Amino acid sequence: MTEPVKKMIMLVEDDPDHELLTIRALKKSNIANEVSIARDGEEAVNLLFGDNPIRPQVILLDLKLPKVDGLEVLRRIRESDQTKMLPVVVLTSSDEERDVVRSYSLGVNSYIRKPVNFTDFAEATRQLGMYWLVLNECPTR
Repeated sequence: MTEPVKKMIMLVEDDPDHELLTIRALKKSNIANEVSIARDGEEAVNLLFGDNPIRPQVILLDLKLPKVDGLEVLRRIRESDQTKMLPVVVLTSSDEERDVVRSYSLGVNSYIRKPVNFTDFAEATRQLGMYWLVLNECPTR
């Protein structure tokens, strides 16, 4: 009997406080999936396209990142045959309309502004986890 495939989350977040809040919110929601963390856009690209590439169930992508910004990470994900089908959710504090438009034009699956208070943030994270890890059907790779 084969083991079930673990559904990993990739979190691309440069703010340590937002990283901890996201992980705390996932745990609080009983989402125990492995979380692979990239703290800048270059690290995200290396995790997805390096020697031992990861294939997460969903990517939670901040936009304002050092080295390579989130929109460029999204562009690279969508232009590669190996990653173009990966669900990507922009999870950002940006409320600029041009970021929303550009994200969707590059093929993001969802755009969510980070709620300011922890209770709202935890609820948004719980809903994200439930949808992308439990309800959503992804093509087999």
